[in-house]
Amino acid sequence: MSDKHRLRVQRAGTVINLTSKQQEKALGKALAGVCRALEKKFSGIRLQHRAEWLLREVVADMRSKFPDVDFHHLHARSSMRPDGGILSIVRGDGLELPILIAEKKNQGTNRLRESEGKAAQAKGNAIERLGKNVIGFRAALLSESIFPFVCFGDGCDFADDSSILDRVVTIAMFGELNREYLHNQGGGERFNRGSFYFREPEWTEREMQARCYSVAEKSVYYYYSKYGEDAFSPGEG
Repeated sequence: MSDKHRLRVQRAGTVINLTSKQQEKALGKALAGVCRALEKKFSGIRLQHRAEWLLREVVADMRSKFPDVDFHHLHARSSMRPDGGILSIVRGDGLELPILIAEKKNQGTNRLRESEGKAAQAKGNAIERLGKNVIGFRAALLSESIFPFVCFGDGCDFADDSSILDRVVTIAMFGELNREYLHNQGGGERFNRGSFYFREPEWTEREMQARCYSVAEKSVYYYYSKYGEDAFSPGEG
């Protein structure tokens, strides 16, 4: 990927792998701010950002962790590609551990269509695609006690009186919208919900950065607690 298609983060040089079109959006800029803040907070932290997570990588990892369960995929290049990619902390042995998976959905043109005298369109397409990704990411992180997934949704389809919001609530395992859910809940930690921020007004870069940083920072502390901070020094693990 050429430099013009990368959003480089100053200091440690973490590269946010987004397309040039995505770079111009608030989410890409928010992610860059999150990386800068993490590198300032945690001395020596190594971050890796990927635009996609290949299904064959997910399946291989799950087969190793759950050898008594069957897992399957069809095509070598099939992947999950969240709008904001997957940001991970890198352990000393090179293992990447996700601390933030970010999505951004804008949905709703019916008010504009109404003003233009056009008929309303069906709602929900973006949410149906979102549900597929969430299922995949939840499965990929079953071995952890956190689910660092954050999704921002805006547009008139997500107004307070929209029935589409209940589709989002269902994807969130009936969790409350506009609330952070990082740590798994319930007996056996069955509820790995994720954080879903949905409303009609557009989310700003600052708002998204604050919410993404909150999840990413807590995720770093989770992995430090699980493996020990020394495990993230180069050559350790």
